[in-house]
Amino acid sequence: MPSPGFIQIHFIPSRNEKHCEHGCPFCLNFIERISRLAHAKLNRLLSFCFVLLFVLVGFIPMTAAGDNAPEKENALITPMMFSEAKLPRDYPAPGPVNEVIVKTYPTHRLARVTGEVGDNSMFMRLFRHIERNDIAMTAPVEMNWSKEPAPDKAGGAESMAFLYRSTEIGSVGVDEKDNRIVVTDTVEMSVVSIGVRGSYDQKTFMRSLHALEAWLELHPEWTRSGSPRMLAYNSPFVPWFLKYSEVQIPVSFAGKQKP
Repeated sequence: MPSPGFIQIHFIPSRNEKHCEHGCPFCLNFIERISRLAHAKLNRLLSFCFVLLFVLVGFIPMTAAGDNAPEKENALITPMMFSEAKLPRDYPAPGPVNEVIVKTYPTHRLARVTGEVGDNSMFMRLFRHIERNDIAMTAPVEMNWSKEPAPDKAGGAESMAFLYRSTEIGSVGVDEKDNRIVVTDTVEMSVVSIGVRGSYDQKTFMRSLHALEAWLELHPEWTRSGSPRMLAYNSPFVPWFLKYSEVQIPVSFAGKQKP
């Protein structure tokens, strides 16, 4: 005799149904549905925990970007990140998270598209450009804000650029298939930069930009010389909490001697 409040399951082969002690198949079906749902959620939770564990201990290859990873003695300054594409040749490695540093970028070739604020077509225009010209995708994707300073209110990047692997690939000029895309070679540039972990949104950008501006106030030997930008290293397939980017402000040295 089962205890009150407990369901006793019977299986009657002739009817091929499962019943509760009251002969009702609905009770067990409901319990089975809840059980399957809980099992699915548990599997997702366990998968997430395994990924997080692997990330924390470094079992998943998370380097600073292919050929440009620093030597072993400099490894501590490089953030752990998913390396999905190579950096352009001679491009500096990504910097540490939440730490402001000065970096210098050499000349490199890029394809840039300019649009209105919040123009969601820029990425696909650039993707079609490299696809039809058989150009390999690199990281990072560069996003620029043309106003100085960048707007505090909602408003995304006003231009986006894909970087070529080297200046020997392709040629400079306007894309014949899309005149909004212009391929140019940049000049050497110094920036103050901060590594960022998290989503590529305006809130993240502005928080990092304010940190850079505060740093510049404490270091008058560096003066702002251009508009801010974000370098996004990861695709939408990487979870937001693992995404890595850098927010930067171009600068020029105004002091007597570089630190």
